[in-house]
Amino acid sequence: MAFTFLGPDPLEAQIQDVLARLTAGEAPGQIERARVDIKEEPGRRAGSAVLPGMPTSESAAAYLAAEMACFANTPGGGAVVLGISDVGVRIGTDLEAEWIRHRIWELTEGRLTVDVRVGILEGTRLLVLTTQEAIEPVRYGGRYRWRVDDNCVEIDPTSWHSRRLSREGFDWSSQPSGHRLDDISPAAVERARQYLNGAGDESALDLAGSTAHDLIRRLNLVDGSGILTNAGSLLFVGTPAIGIDYIRRTAPGSDSTARIRSNRPLIEQVWDVDQASQAANRVVHVSGGFAHAQLRAIPPRALREAIVNGVVHRDWLSPHPTTVEHVADSLVVTSPGGFVGGVSATNIITHPSAPRYRGLAEAMAALRLAEREGIGVDRMVRDMLALGRPAPQIDEVAGPNIRAVLIGGEPDSEQVRLLASLPDEVRSDLDALLIIDHLMQQGWIDIGVSTRVLQRTGLEAGAALERLAQAPITGGTPVIVSVEGSPLADQRAYRFSKEARRILARSTKRLAQPSSRGAILIAWAQHRGRISTTEAASLLGLSSQACGSILRVLEDEGALEPVRSTRLGRGFFYVPRA
Repeated sequence: MAFTFLGPDPLEAQIQDVLARLTAGEAPGQIERARVDIKEEPGRRAGSAVLPGMPTSESAAAYLAAEMACFANTPGGGAVVLGISDVGVRIGTDLEAEWIRHRIWELTEGRLTVDVRVGILEGTRLLVLTTQEAIEPVRYGGRYRWRVDDNCVEIDPTSWHSRRLSREGFDWSSQPSGHRLDDISPAAVERARQYLNGAGDESALDLAGSTAHDLIRRLNLVDGSGILTNAGSLLFVGTPAIGIDYIRRTAPGSDSTARIRSNRPLIEQVWDVDQASQAANRVVHVSGGFAHAQLRAIPPRALREAIVNGVVHRDWLSPHPTTVEHVADSLVVTSPGGFVGGVSATNIITHPSAPRYRGLAEAMAALRLAEREGIGVDRMVRDMLALGRPAPQIDEVAGPNIRAVLIGGEPDSEQVRLLASLPDEVRSDLDALLIIDHLMQQGWIDIGVSTRVLQRTGLEAGAALERLAQAPITGGTPVIVSVEGSPLADQRAYRFSKEARRILARSTKRLAQPSSRGAILIAWAQHRGRISTTEAASLLGLSSQACGSILRVLEDEGALEPVRSTRLGRGFFYVPRA
């Protein structure tokens, strides 16, 4: 059984877009979506030769049953376009639509009925199989699977149902537990008071001064009859299994020097891991006469945010712990449960807060351990970039789990020096930090690229670029300027100014090295549709004559082709070779 989608169906819109782009000659690898796969019929190959099609095929049915069960278990469902190879060859299929629909129903024990329709693409017969999201998980081959990005991975039924409850707005953490107010741990209450006193603001100090029972009541973790909510039980009584598993290693592959794991009250577990990780977070030094010469390898606030997010937003119906691997100067936090509420790796910075368990998240925010506004990820990113370290990498991986990676270490002294030369409001602007970080890696940025980097709309991204273009380095020089020679006035592109390049001498020199400059120029040409010697010189900070030679080498390598064979005349440029 599956949901019926009322109104315009987003899945159908994706299918039509895929078919249109196939008709236009695009390769499947360029147009496949997370919810639409393009496949050739299994069992039709004998080496490189294509065998004749048949109206029935058990190997095809088994393969398609597995794929469609996976899509049915995935929010929004999905589709398979059958009859085209990975490289775009129109092989077609002779499978009978009604037979394959019924066979999939049989192979999934009567739990999945898919829609199968015949399509003709440039004279080739295809099948389009679609399914909406199932109400109950569909098992095939003894396993439950769903899509993570463009792969099918195994998931247990408990995690599947937890995701479903979250999507329907059910807050497990606010439901009554089996514990009463008198079951709370005095040690956990004391840890809560320590966090509140450490925050220092008036409301936190007032809450810290409450009696133990009033503290729990004011955190909204108990009902009128003295029954704790599940969030109250987790925080102040104990977790049903090990909540956090912290492992400290001084180097990859070395023996652990510290291990913390228990099922004590969650706030005690957070305190213990917080203290151990901060103690192991080594002091690093920044050369160059900065006032803040001693820093930590991982910014302390980012380190705590990563750990707290790993317990606040995890799936507490899963028996697996949140693992915290603190190896050398890196931190990897893996928490059970995937993204919820529309959050994904591509929008996690700007998406509105969507907690899995609102009651737990609000209690942690009141204790000053989490951000009620949902800006904890923003702060992690800002704190890391402010030291010239990579932004945290947060992804959904098989399980499903959320994996957050923070790579600490020695600050980039040049990037710190550049930021120190900018106005205070720029140094605290996350968009500005993201743009500068991208320029450090790629050398240029425009609105099209910045929408992905900033996770914002084109209008917002354009405004962020303009703000930074008007931000002066000490002395009045702008930090970024327009790339010269580009005719796309409505798509202005930016690079570091001459003064910024002087401050970033080592980094900008690296971008102009032979090992990097070719990739920069090709990426520009592919994104902008063209490149001239003027544009190349502006991007690399080299002379036009030198850049002309570089472009000729890229032409000889087959990456570019001249717009005119004579290579003469005003306005001559190269285009990417098809």
